[in-house]
Amino acid sequence: MTIPVRQVRGAERRRRFDLRSTAMFFVLLAIILCVLSFLARTAAGMVERRPLWAGVLAVLAAATALQLRSGRRRLRAGRYARRAARALEEAADKASDSLAAAPVAEPAARLPAVDFAALDPDGFEQAIAQLCVLGECREVEVVGGAGDLGADVVALTPDGRRLVIQCKQYGDDNKVGSQDMQRFGGTCFTIHEADVAAVVTTSDFTAPALEYALQCGIVCVNGDDLEAWRRGTGRSPWERVDAGP
Repeated sequence: MTIPVRQVRGAERRRRFDLRSTAMFFVLLAIILCVLSFLARTAAGMVERRPLWAGVLAVLAAATALQLRSGRRRLRAGRYARRAARALEEAADKASDSLAAAPVAEPAARLPAVDFAALDPDGFEQAIAQLCVLGECREVEVVGGAGDLGADVVALTPDGRRLVIQCKQYGDDNKVGSQDMQRFGGTCFTIHEADVAAVVTTSDFTAPALEYALQCGIVCVNGDDLEAWRRGTGRSPWERVDAGP
């Protein structure tokens, strides 16, 4: 009769192997602890014997740590800066596209080229009234005629002031004199209640007439000023009042 025999050598061998590994682990742990203890005692002795060197080493270690941290921050800041730059470029592209698509404003309408001196008196007054309309005046009326007391065109300026204009269609050799200016000055403010009073002529003004107009606050528009007003390169009478003499 055969009796089975237990195989114990393999188990004993594995047990011996496990014990050996555990022993080696504790030996290594003891060595590491001894080394750490030695380093700690050495550092403590260095601090006691040479505190300056110890402080320098500590400062260098702290500076190295800060440098590493700042480097990481700079990397993050660089990423943010690149993102912001991309966002700005996209916004600029959108703005340029919107500007390109925006309609271009047309220039303000102006009175066609006209020889003011060749018009009849009624046509000249109508032309001055049309300039007021193109200048965005409201309630523009031509009131010249018998008994007009010096007012040929009346209107409300764009900002609501009452405008009174006397039209003098004179030749180049016939200037508006001081008597003409005084007659208009006696009625434009007191009777017509003008906020802006102007004399518009196809010729020019004498020096006494200009002096009187300056004293009374009357705007003088000669032939050159009238043509500039028509072309849009010069100021209107109410704009001349705002600009001053």
